[in-house]
Amino acid sequence: PAFRCFQRQFLLGYLPALAADWLQGPLLFQLLQSRGFLRSQIAALYSCGFTSNVTFGLISGAFVDRLGRKKSCLLSSGLCFVSCLLQLSRDFLALAAGRVLAGLGTSLLFSAFESWYIHEHLEHHDFPAEWIPDTFSRVALWNSGLAVAAGLLAELLAEGLVLGPVAPFLVAVPFLVLSGIFAGKNWDENYGKSWPCSKACGEGLRGLTSDPRALLLGLVQALVESVLLMVAFLWTPVLEPHGIPLGIAFSGFTAASAVGSALFRRGVSGRLRLQPL
Repeated sequence: PAFRCFQRQFLLGYLPALAADWLQGPLLFQLLQSRGFLRSQIAALYSCGFTSNVTFGLISGAFVDRLGRKKSCLLSSGLCFVSCLLQLSRDFLALAAGRVLAGLGTSLLFSAFESWYIHEHLEHHDFPAEWIPDTFSRVALWNSGLAVAAGLLAELLAEGLVLGPVAPFLVAVPFLVLSGIFAGKNWDENYGKSWPCSKACGEGLRGLTSDPRALLLGLVQALVESVLLMVAFLWTPVLEPHGIPLGIAFSGFTAASAVGSALFRRGVSGRLRLQPL
């Protein structure tokens, strides 16, 4: 019972932030296009977000450990909050700042929350390490459902209620506020090793170069992610001229991803006993 209570507290703080992140995905290209920007300018805005995410990702681990993981979770929600509000602007520089903040917030979203949970699970509550996968399997299940629901909700808001493509960004704001308030009131602070960023990056590079399998895995993951990011930019201009509802298409993409993950888990743990490379 104590573990389930702790797990529930984590999910109630983390899932609203994930929901807000998914709501910002389906109609971003359409929103920027409605502001009158050329495709090359939209590509530059996308690149601002991707670049800030990648650049900050190099030091995010050390940053989170030094600042505090709870504070980093709150900072993630705050950065995404400001980013969503900046989508109301028609100024290119304001929108670029919004994409930079979104990249920073997303980098923290996928590092600080999980780091906070693992430390609390092992160090504060002294629960068995074998129980950690149970929590993250629940996160994966809920995350898939939230992604599908985000696409449908974005379509309903923008087209069904005729509120325009900025509506999903504004609806994401209450979710970010809810995540920040719940985490701020119910979570304890914890810290990691206070390493200099240069030392942390050096340790990471040594880890990659000392194990060829880790380097190969990183390269494969980088190639896969690069393809996904190109698709994230191209799918809207490809589908929109054909009158395909973008929110529903987004839900279809995320549902297919969830099905693929489920098939993989069944393949490696079921009767087939497939071995991942």
